[in-house]
Amino acid sequence: MDYSNILKRIETALAAATEVLKDFTSGKIQSTLKKGGDPVTEADLILDKVLKKELLRDTEGWLSEETKDDFSRLKKECVWIVDPIDGTREFIEGIPEWCISIAYVVNGRPEAAGICNLATHQTFLGTRDNGVTLNGQPVKISQKQDLEGATVLASRSEVKRGQWERFENVGFEIIPMGSVAYKMARLAAGLNEATFTLVPKNEWDVAAGWLLVEAAGGKVLDKDGNPRPFNSRNPLLSGLISANPTLHEKLSRLCEVNHL
Repeated sequence: MDYSNILKRIETALAAATEVLKDFTSGKIQSTLKKGGDPVTEADLILDKVLKKELLRDTEGWLSEETKDDFSRLKKECVWIVDPIDGTREFIEGIPEWCISIAYVVNGRPEAAGICNLATHQTFLGTRDNGVTLNGQPVKISQKQDLEGATVLASRSEVKRGQWERFENVGFEIIPMGSVAYKMARLAAGLNEATFTLVPKNEWDVAAGWLLVEAAGGKVLDKDGNPRPFNSRNPLLSGLISANPTLHEKLSRLCEVNHL
């Protein structure tokens, strides 16, 4: 199916979000804590409303980190899965590792997506059948076949907690980074080789990046080795491993050895 019109809607929504964010300065914005301890800013909440206005149609469902879930989405064939700002902590601290993440999911499978990091001036767009672009230029996932010398993007918070120490002598370079959506977008563009998470993630964190990686020729499975049916009642997944098919198999074995 042709999702070019959906991609245009995503681009329009990202443009509207860009205008909104002109009123906010990363690193100079106040935040509060949500139930559960995650930070949220005024920008998160305003962007959520803007994106919903630009994207949502009557026949579609909506799942966003910043919208209370009423589960009406479960009756919809087509659903938007959105994180207005993935990497809010980095946004608050002025670290350029946050992004707007938008995925269009049909019958549980992401079909189109857009991820925009305004701090680095990078916009990643893609559909399953037509591949991925970075700032309008076609990109593909890295074809590196060996973990030796590969760059693997790790959760900044997981690294701080010491959870990646077990991998320090494996041979690949560990690069701490914020937003998981941005990490996956970088993989899709061939800028890094792999990423995997050691803790659970929500669908809004990973849906857009999942599509981009697969559309760019990569492989993504959850930490248990399964594909993800998106728009599930419980949006939490066990974690993920993402890379080209060869490195994905090697990372999966490595995680099994380390009982992850």
